[in-house]
Amino acid sequence: MLRVRCLRGGSRGAEAAHYIGSRLRGAFTGWVQRTFQSTQAAAASQNTCAADDKAASPAPKDCPVCSYNEWDPLEEVIVGRAENACVPPFSVEVKANTYEKYWGFYQKFGGQGFPKDHLKKAIAEIEEMCNILKGEGVIVKRPDPIDWSVKYKTPDFESTGMYGAMPRDILLVVGNEIIEAPMAWRARFFEYRAYRRLIKDYFNSGAKWTTAPKPTMADELYDQNYPIHSVEDRHKLAAQGKFVTTEFEPCFDAADFIRAGRDIFVQRSQVTNYMGIEWMRRHLAPDYRVHIISFKDPNPMHIDATFNIIGPGLVLSNPDRPCHQIELFKKAGWTVIQPPVPLIPDDHPLWMSSKWLSMNVLMLDEKRVMVDANETSIQKMFEKLGISTVKVNIRHANSLGGGFHCWTCDIRRRGTLQSYLG
Repeated sequence: MLRVRCLRGGSRGAEAAHYIGSRLRGAFTGWVQRTFQSTQAAAASQNTCAADDKAASPAPKDCPVCSYNEWDPLEEVIVGRAENACVPPFSVEVKANTYEKYWGFYQKFGGQGFPKDHLKKAIAEIEEMCNILKGEGVIVKRPDPIDWSVKYKTPDFESTGMYGAMPRDILLVVGNEIIEAPMAWRARFFEYRAYRRLIKDYFNSGAKWTTAPKPTMADELYDQNYPIHSVEDRHKLAAQGKFVTTEFEPCFDAADFIRAGRDIFVQRSQVTNYMGIEWMRRHLAPDYRVHIISFKDPNPMHIDATFNIIGPGLVLSNPDRPCHQIELFKKAGWTVIQPPVPLIPDDHPLWMSSKWLSMNVLMLDEKRVMVDANETSIQKMFEKLGISTVKVNIRHANSLGGGFHCWTCDIRRRGTLQSYLG
C-alpha cells in the first residue's frame, strides 16, 4: 500500500493520492507479472532447447568457482558462522515470516543475541560439521565473524544485524559466477560484509562476481498492514498470492532459487518478488531458463525445505506443501519423492523455520548425502535409494533457521552444464 506522509489538500488530497497510488501500484504489479509470464511464454513458443543452441562459456579450468547443480561431486563449500548471531528486530517482514508462538521471543529479544547456551551448542555443531566435510575431502571456507548487534541507519530505516550463518540465503553460484542476493529483511541489509573477503579472493582467482541491485528497503517495499493473525490467515493470503513484500523494487533471497543445470527454479515468496525474479531471468538469459513454481505453502520463504533437487531427475517434494506444477517434472521423467515426517520434537525451538529442515540436506555427490543424525526415517529413505548417509547432529543450529543446505553454499562441484528437463 502506498504510504502518504505529507500532502497538500488535507484528507481529500490524501485520499486521492492513496487512490491513485494504489491504482498505479496495482497496474505496476500486474505489468511485472504479465511481463514475466509473456517472456516465459515467448521463450516456450520458440525451441524449448534454445539455450542449448548457444553453449554457455565454460568456466576456466583453474577457476575455483564452478557449480551448475545441487548434486555433482562437491569440492569446495562455504559454511556459515553462528558467532555473534542476533535476534532480528520484530519488524513487519520478520513478523510475516515467523510463527505466532515465537512472536513474544522476537518482541523481547529483538536486537539482542540469541540465548548464549543455545548459540554455544550451535557453534560447536557447525564446527563438527566442517570437520566432517573436510574428512569427506571437501575444502571448507568460512565467512568473517562480525558484531551483528551494532545499530545502523540508512535514509530509509534503522536496524541491527542478524548473522552470517546461512550463505545459501545470500549467495548463488551459477557456473563460474557468484551472485550476491539483495535480500529483503532489513536486519540482513549488510550481511554481505561477512562474505566480501572470500568473494574478493574468488574474483581475483578468475570468478565472475555480480551484485544484484541493492533495495532501499524503504517502507514502500513492505505491506505495512499485512494481515496475519493466525495460520488460517496465512493460508488465505498465500492462496490469494499476497505477500508482505511489494513490487516497489527488486528483492530476492538466493535460497528461493534451486539449480538443475540450464534450468533454475524459483518461487515468489515473502522475501522474493516478481521484480527480483525478472532481474535474475534477464541476467541469466539466454544460457539458463528461470521457471517460477509455486506450492500450497502458508508461509513461503526459501525453496529448499519444500522442493530440494538431489540428483538428475530426482527431487524431494514436501508432502505438506505440494507443488502446483509437479506434472511438469513427472512428464519430463523425473522421480518425485515425498520425504517422511520429520522426527524433531515439538518442544525444540525453531525460531526461524519448520521441522521440514529434515529434507534440507546437502548432497556431497549423487551417492552421498549429509543428513541429520537424529532423522532416522529420512536416513532409511536415502538408503533405499542407494544413497549413503553422512550423519551430523545440528539440532541447535537448526534453531537459527537452516539445515545443511542453508548453512552452506557450494562453490565448486565437479561437473558440466547440462539440461535435465528435456
